[in-house]
Amino acid sequence: MRLAFMGTPEFAVRALAELVASGHDIVCVYSQPPAPKGRGHVLSPSPVHSFAESLGIEVRTPKSMKAPEAIADFQALDIDAAIVVAYGQILKAAVLDHPPLGCFNLHASLLPRWRGAAPIQRAIMAGDTHTGVEVMRMSEGLDEGPIILTGRVEITLDDTAQSLHDKLAALGASLLPVALAAIERGGANEQAQVGEPTYARKITPEEARIDWNRPARDLDYHIRGLSPFPGAWCLLQTAKGEQRLKVLMSRLTEEVSAETPGTRLLGGLKIATGDGVIELVRIQREGKAAQDAADFLNGGLLNPGDILL
Repeated sequence: MRLAFMGTPEFAVRALAELVASGHDIVCVYSQPPAPKGRGHVLSPSPVHSFAESLGIEVRTPKSMKAPEAIADFQALDIDAAIVVAYGQILKAAVLDHPPLGCFNLHASLLPRWRGAAPIQRAIMAGDTHTGVEVMRMSEGLDEGPIILTGRVEITLDDTAQSLHDKLAALGASLLPVALAAIERGGANEQAQVGEPTYARKITPEEARIDWNRPARDLDYHIRGLSPFPGAWCLLQTAKGEQRLKVLMSRLTEEVSAETPGTRLLGGLKIATGDGVIELVRIQREGKAAQDAADFLNGGLLNPGDILL
């Protein structure tokens, strides 16, 4: 099939690679415009942009797909269908209705649960035990179209947003060629979404802050769901003042404590919470590389009885 591919982050790279390997003709790739990165704020292309260019595929980066010129350029493409994977822009009917077979989205949740921008993080943060990926026909509503194909995975107590991201990216990439084969032969079984929708809104920096008054189980979900980005964080009191501390991995314990929530307890990097005790496994000080709890404790910055804020 002749396809346009629209995607931006690393999650979408695996899908694009699989479509190319399956023999589809990727006529054009759309991605978000290059964005400033690093301390030098150098404009850098997205992961999808870089990968597509390495394959010699034309890349377009319009600031808005709602702009008349962007729509006209898309409508000039001779394609059978468009595949959208975490593109990051809303598409109007003039775009969605152009390809003869339609536009199809690979979404990282079991719809209608976690429609929107951050489905992987939200699934872990909510304590979901399962999630998945779905190939859907796109409509103008936010992730509201009928489902064509579904893949499911278990969310384990060792999963972070990164590990779950990797599982879903691989699973989703494997589903796309299967879904496209069904679509091409007219045998796709499209099913309307069933159930009450929930929405995976973007994560704000303030929302990522750890509230030690919450139960340990909820904090474990919170920490793993935000790891490695943007990273659940708290404040560490040092001789030079308060310093932001990211917590990248945690585990639940069976211990209880009457200490003030946020207090470091004896035995490893265990912290009292509003209900139970959580052990911090991997952390990152501001401006420093990530490190295991034992290495952090060797620095003597957090002693038993000290309180994280």
